[in-house]
Amino acid sequence: MPIGYLVTVAFVAWLTFFAVAGPRRPWPVGRMSFYFGLAVNELPFLAIYWLLAATVFTFVEGDVDPPGGYAVVALAGLVTTGLVVVAVRGARAARTVRDALVDGLGAGWRDTVGAPALRGLRRHRPIVRILLAPFAVRRHDVQRIADLRYGDAGTRNLLDVYRHRSRPADGPILIHLHRGGFVSGRKNREARALIYRLASRGWLCVSANYRLRPEVGFPDHLVDAKKVIAWARAHAHEYGGDPDTIVVAGSSAGAHLAATAALTPNDPAFQPGFADADTSVAAAVCLYGYYGPLAADQRLPSAPGAYVGPAAPPFFVAHGDRDTVVLVEGVREFVARLRDRSANPVVYAELPGAQHAFDLFHSLRFDAVVDGVEAFTAWVLASRAGHRESTHEGQGDRTGKVGPVARTGHTSRRKSS
Repeated sequence: MPIGYLVTVAFVAWLTFFAVAGPRRPWPVGRMSFYFGLAVNELPFLAIYWLLAATVFTFVEGDVDPPGGYAVVALAGLVTTGLVVVAVRGARAARTVRDALVDGLGAGWRDTVGAPALRGLRRHRPIVRILLAPFAVRRHDVQRIADLRYGDAGTRNLLDVYRHRSRPADGPILIHLHRGGFVSGRKNREARALIYRLASRGWLCVSANYRLRPEVGFPDHLVDAKKVIAWARAHAHEYGGDPDTIVVAGSSAGAHLAATAALTPNDPAFQPGFADADTSVAAAVCLYGYYGPLAADQRLPSAPGAYVGPAAPPFFVAHGDRDTVVLVEGVREFVARLRDRSANPVVYAELPGAQHAFDLFHSLRFDAVVDGVEAFTAWVLASRAGHRESTHEGQGDRTGKVGPVARTGHTSRRKSS
């Protein structure tokens, strides 16, 4: 019996079980599904390479003796089948995202974006990087300016700026807020493939820390998120950004903050000391977010759904149907509330087989989401540009502000309000 080979196969089998089956309840088992299944769920190819290398090495060493050796080889084949299932689920994300864009923006969303922009969006997914270098998220054409201060809370009030090395002017701005359940996390961990992609396309991207529990509670996290928006609006021009076009994004807890910030523009209750700052945004991008309340005894509601109204900006929401940390049912309720009350589009991509924190690496799934976010934001920019032109031609544009995005051709499922 090749003991070393058996240990390797058994360990990969353990990880693959949680990636394939992903039990959600009880809660401790759901957490095990997340911790043990995450890496394999996004990087099944690396696990396949590992199994293949171990199998070849075992045969070369002549350690495959019947019957025990061949039983382990058979187990490795079964595990590989499970990994193929995981990979197929990841590949299905591309179709899911495309369908979500049509469902949320309407069948004619490409007409709004326009042919020149669509040509820029067409690209081959970085398959070589996904298969061989999924951790390599940096791009040589993007410059990161680290640890800029936006508040007085030490390291928790620092942000990084990402921009193209050519330093283009008036690029749209993406602000990203990290995950961590409001108790941990840092600004340069999640969604970096998205940040580097958009920065390489001329965006000015901002990734920010914010204050955490137990030192602070709600609404202090949200106050920090709004401070980041205010900072970007005040300082974006120094780094080549357009302060009039800001998209706020976040992962998990950061998605909660991004959604709440997008739904409470210029609310003085969440802007102590900077109530006059404009914290409105053009759109929100929420990845595997939690949208429930943060505490039961809050003076102000802490769930973003409490602030949904007709003026909500366009939303892009992506969540995994096998997320064992934030169950998908709550996300569906939040999306339904948005679609019921908002006058703007809601794109919802429920990703087959996806676990929590799917944005840590290059993968078939996350790169499909990145493609979708890029298409969604291109639609938002084109719609806003069209609104500016119609406002200027019809009434004159005296304020420079843009109203709700037009919903031309929108066909998403929605209840009448």
